[in-house]
This record gives sequence, C-alpha cells and structure tokens, in this order.
Amino acid sequence: MSRRGNKEGSIYQRTDGRWVSTIDLGYRDGRRHRKSFYGETRKEVQNELTRALRAEQLGLPPESGRLTVRDWLTRWLAAQRPPALKPKTYAAYEYQTRVHLIPAFGRSLLAKLQPQDVRELMRAKAEAGLSSKTIRHLRATLRAALNVAVHDGLIQRNVAALAKPPRLEKKPLHVFDQDEAIRFLSAVKGHRLEALFTVGLSLGLREGEILGLRWEEDVDLEAGSVTVNYTQQRVKNLGPEGGSSLMMLEPKTEKSRRRIRLPQVAVSALAAHRMAQDQERLAAGSGWVETGMVFTTRRGTLLDQRSMLRKFYPILKAAALPRIRFHDLRHSAATLLLAQGVHPRLIMELFGHSSISLTMNTYGHVLEDMKHETARKMDEALNPVAVKLAVNSATAKAN
Repeated sequence: MSRRGNKEGSIYQRTDGRWVSTIDLGYRDGRRHRKSFYGETRKEVQNELTRALRAEQLGLPPESGRLTVRDWLTRWLAAQRPPALKPKTYAAYEYQTRVHLIPAFGRSLLAKLQPQDVRELMRAKAEAGLSSKTIRHLRATLRAALNVAVHDGLIQRNVAALAKPPRLEKKPLHVFDQDEAIRFLSAVKGHRLEALFTVGLSLGLREGEILGLRWEEDVDLEAGSVTVNYTQQRVKNLGPEGGSSLMMLEPKTEKSRRRIRLPQVAVSALAAHRMAQDQERLAAGSGWVETGMVFTTRRGTLLDQRSMLRKFYPILKAAALPRIRFHDLRHSAATLLLAQGVHPRLIMELFGHSSISLTMNTYGHVLEDMKHETARKMDEALNPVAVKLAVNSATAKAN
C-alpha cells in the first residue's frame, strides 16, 4: 500500500467519538507541516478538508479555513479590476465592498457566514435609511463574490443567495404631460443645447447615450436615424492620482446597442446644431479640439453630464416647469408614446430595454390608465350593436 503523498488528506474518528481530518502540507523551512480540523461529524471535517485542499490548489494560505470575509472580498475585487469588468461596474463593487460589506462582515470567517448575517445587514441598512434598490445592489455584490468562493470550493453554499432581498420600492414617476413637454421644447428654443434636450425628450435616450453620439459613425440626418454605439460615463481613476475621467464605453447590453428613427423635430434640431457647431469650430480656430462628438463644449472637448445639468435645471425654473431629473425626459418620452397608442414592445425596442417585462413594470401605471380608455373605446365600438339589439328585442316583445 503506497504512502499518502503531500497535500493529501485523511479522516479518522478518535476514541472520544470526535472526527478529525488532516492535510499533509509537506516540508517547509526544514519542518513537516500538517493542518487538522475537528468536528462532531464526519461530514463537518470532510467539508473543512475539502476547503483546505482546494485552497492549496489555488495557492491560498494553508490557514484558508480561517479566511475572513475581508480577505476574500479583497482578493475577489483584485480579480475584478478592469478590463475584467467595466470601470463603472468595478467602481460600484469597490464602493459597496469598502463602505458597507467589509465594515459589516470583515472580521467574520468566510466559512462561518450565515444567511441570517446577510438578512441582518439588509435590515440594518434599511433602518439607516438606504433605499431598497441600494440594499439589493449590496446583496448582489456579496452574492457575486460568494459565487466565486463556492466555485473555488472555499465554501459550500452562497448565503447571500439564500437571504431574500427586500421588495423593490416602486416610486412614482415624475414626467412631463403633453402640455409640459411642448412648453419645455419652447423653452429650449434657441439654446446652445437645444438639440440635446430635444433628443432627450423625443427619443428617450439615456444621458450617457446622448453624450456618446458621434457625427460620422452614429448620426445620419439624410436617412433620419441615429445609432447608439457608445455611452459616455465619468469613471473613477484606479491609479494613485485618483480623480475621475470621461470615458466612451460600449453599451452594457446588446439590446442597448440600437438604431432609432428620428422624428422630424429631432432632425431639424440636430441639423441646426451641426451648423452652429461649425461656427464654433471656426471661432475657436487652433483652440478647437476635434473629437467628432455631436455634443461638445465650445472648444470641442467632451461635454460633462454635470455641465449639461447646470444648463438643464435653470431652464425648468425659468419656464415654471416641474423640477424633474434629466433621466425623467426618458420616462416622459415613453409615457407620451404610450398615450398615443404605441405598443409597449416598440417602446422596449426604442428604449433598449432587456425585456418587455421591464417596459411593462416601469410604465405599468400608464398602461393601467389606458385600460379605462380601452374599455371606453370598446363601448363605442359595440354601442351601435347594443342599440340595434335593444331595438330588435323591444320590437319582438311588441309583436
């Protein structure tokens, strides 16, 4: 019978009834090293042995059975750095881990983390005033990290997946009605960013999608279309210099990459904007920075979302319009189209939603209002029939 080799494990039961699993780590610094795990059942020590053997294969320290949540989250994050993930996604993971997860679980043993611990975190964050959406994101980040730990054999189950997330609070949408939408377009008439605001309301593009449009590659005024190929985002710099930079990134999903037909109001606004930009280019002379972007600063450089918003809110105030978010122009576009009878599936394609259910859930209140209109139209359609039937019935009774 061959001897047990290095980094192989053994399991046996002691005379007192307790179980022991041992891993032979071989010689280090001239000495033989072993690691033992103790438990009341064979399964318990088998699990510990499996984790230890897997940790050896992954190059983790032999004490990985004592691996803390902080240790694991730190290693997991390091593996997620761009280009493994998009910069904005990594920045969100890093923030949630540093600000919320490590302070809550950092010193806990990874193998000892329980679903109740995750539920307690979510309850505490809710009491601290975090929204259900933010809490769900925290849980999703922890779940992603623990999924890798399960795959690597460090833990047997994902406790974040077992902890039910809070129900997503459905907040009422704040949108322009038809009259307010018309007033908004009148208010931006002649503004340097008139085309930007018109595109936002008439197409329902996201902020980053609008600011990511390029003249040559994405805009075809003759065909009356735009194509969403990129989105502009401000991303935190990962280097020691810190700060953030504007970056052009590919859309998050294939559904977001789409070609959209332009309404005439958008075609006219974009054509006028292009002529105005040509004049700015001439006025700037050698100071112009050619980026090929549709919406730029007066020197041609990338237009920051924050700079755009500094123009947006004063327009609303001057026009005595409700103070909605810029993103609510997107919601306004959807509700206006639905009110005009446009099918939700066409809204889904126009807005780049991942599924029709997302469209239906987001704009369910509008669709609910439309049900009353549907019933009224059905009455109008069937009313002549109903009247005729009633006349026939009365005639038959008279005879």
